[in-house]
Amino acid sequence: MTEISADKQMKERIQQLKQYGMIIALVVIYGVFAFMTDFKNTAPMNINNLIMQNSYVIILAIGMLLCCLTGNVDLSVGSVVAFTGALAAIMILDYSVPIPIAVIATLFIGVIIGIWQGFFISYLGISPFIVSLANMLVFRGLTMVILNGQTKGPLPPEFTQIGAGFLPQVFVNIGGTKLELIALLVGIIVSIAIIMMEINSRHKKAKAGFKIPSIGVSIIKLIVIICIINFFTIKLALYMGLPVVLLIMLALILIYGFITSRTVPGRQIYAVGGNKKAAALSGIKTDRVMFWIYTNMGLLSALAGVVLAARNASATPKAGDMFEMDAIAACYIGGTAVAGGVGTVTGAVVGAFIMGVLNNGMSLLGWSVDVQRVVKGLVLLAAVAVDVYLKQKKKG
Repeated sequence: MTEISADKQMKERIQQLKQYGMIIALVVIYGVFAFMTDFKNTAPMNINNLIMQNSYVIILAIGMLLCCLTGNVDLSVGSVVAFTGALAAIMILDYSVPIPIAVIATLFIGVIIGIWQGFFISYLGISPFIVSLANMLVFRGLTMVILNGQTKGPLPPEFTQIGAGFLPQVFVNIGGTKLELIALLVGIIVSIAIIMMEINSRHKKAKAGFKIPSIGVSIIKLIVIICIINFFTIKLALYMGLPVVLLIMLALILIYGFITSRTVPGRQIYAVGGNKKAAALSGIKTDRVMFWIYTNMGLLSALAGVVLAARNASATPKAGDMFEMDAIAACYIGGTAVAGGVGTVTGAVVGAFIMGVLNNGMSLLGWSVDVQRVVKGLVLLAAVAVDVYLKQKKKG
C-alpha cells in the first residue's frame, strides 16, 4: 500500500513539474517575443486575435487529449473541421437553414463522423492511426467535392458572432481609460476561484496523507497564474471585452476538466492509457472507452469547424490544414505522456497557448510559414524528449 502511494505521489510530482515548467515556458516565450516585436504582441487587439485565432486549436486539443491519454492520436481532425465547416456554410447560404438548426445539425454530423471512426477502431480492431489517417484523406476529399474547390461565403453576421463576436459590453471610465467592466470582473472572479481551488486541493491532500508543497511554493504558483489571467482580461477590457469563443473555451475546459478528474469514465481513460490489458482484466470495457473517445473527438472537431467558419466568415477547401499537428503538439507540449496515461486538460490548453504564442510572435516578426514549422517541430521534439527523460529518470 505504501509503495502504491509513493508511486502515485511520484507521478503527481512529475506531472506538476511538467505543468509548472510549461507555464514558465509560456511566460518566457511570450516575454521573448514581446522584446523581439517591440511589445506589439502585448497590444490589446493582438491579445484578442491571439485568443480568437487559437480557439479552434484549443477546442481540438481538449478532444485530442483524450486520444493521447490512451497512447493514440486522431489525424483526421483538420479534415473534419474543414468538412463540417463547409456543411454549415452550405446549409446556411444555399438552403437558408436557420443558423441555430444549422449549427446543431453540424454538431450532430460531427458525432456521426466520430461514431464512424469509433466503429472501425473499437469493433473492427483497426489501429486508430490507420483509421484516422484514412479519414483525413476521405474528409479532405469530400470537402473539395461539396465546395467544388471554391470558397463558400460570406456568412451572415449572426453566424460570424460565434467566432468573431463579443459578449455584452459595459464600458466604464477608470482614470481616463475606457475599460470593459465584465472582462475585469471575470478576471477577479476567476482569480478568487483559483485561490479557493488551491486551498481545497491542499486540504484534501493533507487529509489523505499526501505530501503537499510548501505554502511559499503554492503562493508563488498562484501569483503567476493570477497575473497571467488578469493580464489577459485587462488587455481584453482595453479592447472590446470578452470574445464569445472565450466563453465556449472556458465551458469546455471546465466540463472536460471535471470529466477527466472527477468521473468514472475519466478514470477509465487513464486506466486504458496506463495499461490496456490490466484495465480490461479489471472489468473496464476498453473498446467502449475508445469508441466514445473518438465519438467525442468528432463532436469537438465539428464545433471547431463551426467556430473556424464563423471566424473566417466563410468555408474554404483548405480550412483546418495542419490543425491535427497543432492539436497533437499542444497535448504533448502540455505534459501529456507519449505512451498515454498521464496528462491534463489544463496542460493541453497551456500547450495550445504556447503554440499560439509561437505562431503569433513569428508572424509579427514576418517569419515565413516554412521557418515557423521548423520552430514548432523543434519545440514538439523538445517536449517529447523531456517526457522520455523524466520517464527514464523515474525508472532509474
